Amino acid sequence: MNNFALKKSKILKDLIEQDLKPYVKKIDVEAFYAENFLKKLGEAGLFASVNKSQKELILDGMHLVEETAKTCMTTAFCLWCHLAALTYVRNTSNEVLHQKFLPLLENGEILAATGLSNPMKYYAGLEDLHLSAEPTEGGYFLSGVLPAVSNLGENHWIGVVAAVNENKRVMCFVPCQIEGLKMKGKVEFLGVNGSATYSCQFSNVFIPKEWVLSEDADEFVKAIRPTFVLYQLPLGVGVTKESISSIDHVEQRQNGCNRYLKKQAYHILNEVQQFQKKIEVLFEEDLFNWTEIAKLRLEIAYLTLDAVQANMLHCGSSGYLNECASSRRLREAYFFANLTPTVKHLEKIVNSYS
Repeated sequence: MNNFALKKSKILKDLIEQDLKPYVKKIDVEAFYAENFLKKLGEAGLFASVNKSQKELILDGMHLVEETAKTCMTTAFCLWCHLAALTYVRNTSNEVLHQKFLPLLENGEILAATGLSNPMKYYAGLEDLHLSAEPTEGGYFLSGVLPAVSNLGENHWIGVVAAVNENKRVMCFVPCQIEGLKMKGKVEFLGVNGSATYSCQFSNVFIPKEWVLSEDADEFVKAIRPTFVLYQLPLGVGVTKESISSIDHVEQRQNGCNRYLKKQAYHILNEVQQFQKKIEVLFEEDLFNWTEIAKLRLEIAYLTLDAVQANMLHCGSSGYLNECASSRRLREAYFFANLTPTVKHLEKIVNSYS
């Protein structure tokens, strides 16, 4: 690791210690949204893309997500939302959108959400598209409802896909404060309630042409989809590694009785190391092999579930406490398994290509 990378790693570590760790219980129990932490990542230059290759950019983003997920996967998920939105703006051919918003997204001045849960399921044949777009002079009117979009708030933006007709879909970048958009907070989930999640109802929301990410959403989503999912992998890796640390921490409890459990820390460590080797191979051979990326996403979902389950068994009754870190990771892992693309969505993809 060079001196510049070491400096950035130190900045990230300090931000996690000062602006995230003190709030983890509040995030988990009180649905607190760690917006300030996300903004500080941008202010520190950790989202910057200047002089970086695409590979370096993705690897840096994955590192941010993994290190954050070790402490709080809810906030790491919000970070992933922002990185996904950054991917949209980085890849748009709309130069007005690119030049105006990319610097603001990278310096943390504005934060953004993905809005692509429903479209990803639509393109996999799981759901109908929820938003429609009516062409009008200078842009489109959007209508419909997105049931759950995370990482939203004041001065936040959303990437959305809407159907113009049977043969055309557009992708747009939409501000939360726009007229005609009604947002309702959602905090009734089993976990990850501090993710600033809202239902979004669009009622003839006017989107000017300068906010259109792509006039051909079908091809655009296909292009950004690999990066969208690659940034998710470290969510599971971070939670899995922290589960290993937790298992090691309780190793000697009850006179070392945990040694009789079938799943030990070294088993999980070996699996996560093998998984990371597969990521390295992907980056060396074909960074955008969609089938292989889907397989990796499915593998880490199952590995994370195994890791948090083992962690709970090793912790015993202490892991059953409501505010215990182990039970929080358990709930985070179940969320990760149901984050688009979900396990069943991924199983369909993988089996379709097998």
